Amino acid sequence: MGIPAKWNLTIGHLPHGPLNKISDVPGVTVGHCTLADGDVQTGVTALLPHPGDIFHEKLLAASHVINGFGKTTGLVQIDELGTLETPILFTNTLSVGTVETALVKYMLAQNPDICETTGSVNPVVCECNDSGLNDIRGLHVTEQNVFDALADCKADFAEGAVGAGRGMRCHGLKGGIGSASRVVELDGKNYTIGSLVLSNHAMFDDLIVGGTPIQQLLEAHIPPHEDKGSIITVLATDIPLSERQLRRLCHRALVGLSRTGSYCGNGSGEIVLAFTTANRMPHYADKALLPMTMLHDDAINPLFRAVAECVEESVLSSLFHAETVTGYHGKTVPCLTDLLEGKIERKE
Repeated sequence: MGIPAKWNLTIGHLPHGPLNKISDVPGVTVGHCTLADGDVQTGVTALLPHPGDIFHEKLLAASHVINGFGKTTGLVQIDELGTLETPILFTNTLSVGTVETALVKYMLAQNPDICETTGSVNPVVCECNDSGLNDIRGLHVTEQNVFDALADCKADFAEGAVGAGRGMRCHGLKGGIGSASRVVELDGKNYTIGSLVLSNHAMFDDLIVGGTPIQQLLEAHIPPHEDKGSIITVLATDIPLSERQLRRLCHRALVGLSRTGSYCGNGSGEIVLAFTTANRMPHYADKALLPMTMLHDDAINPLFRAVAECVEESVLSSLFHAETVTGYHGKTVPCLTDLLEGKIERKE
């Protein structure tokens, strides 16, 4: 959905897709399982890259680590082979093991050949630390929560304090899940680039909203805090790209993050993944040589712009769609909209 229309904010110059979400890329869907009960403020988010059998019909993919204070699984094989073969899961830092096990079980149930007549599987699980609002040491996320998030996947998914984003903080405010898309024209045909973020990073005083520093939008401060959190960014497109070109897109995510005021602090893990639904790699192939279409590098600049705009709006969308949440030990993290609307007392 991007930034709600009521705020009259336009990010960038390119048009967005009909939903202004990563799911504007045909076949991409997202689902959540949210745990919101007192001290427990956490959850799981799942992204299905396409509706088919992704293990046997892998997608070309790439990743980039801007700052490596993170525990995302599966990146080593993605970087080596350039393919994605499972859904992408998101959760809190200490639940990565549980979510990975559940994802493996999900893949085994769908693919009886794994570790029987063929090799193993590379589960991708991304994380951010939600310990400020969530009783993270309680290990409340279960395997069933993962299955529920996968079953919930749809094109018109919720943003904000939902799923893995339930306990996340962004620029000191309530963050979480955000998404946006952009449409680019190549050879007379429209294509889509979309992004999804799990935002849990950066500092309040650095926040920039649509090019305007937060101090110019409201006279407010929040208690001092460090830039320790992380942000996960996933990019999707239906443009036929190589894994090298996808990695180049990953590098441009930093442009969008910096436009919102992030400088990628020491304790913040900035991880980016990208995949294309256009170029697929069959698990079993009848021929040694596979035909693939690839964008000419001289035509890639509009894609770089699209990534920068998508990521910037995705971060802001996670803020604008979040709600004020009270969680672990009674801690409350305000949301941006409540501050802008004067619903929360401002601490000078």
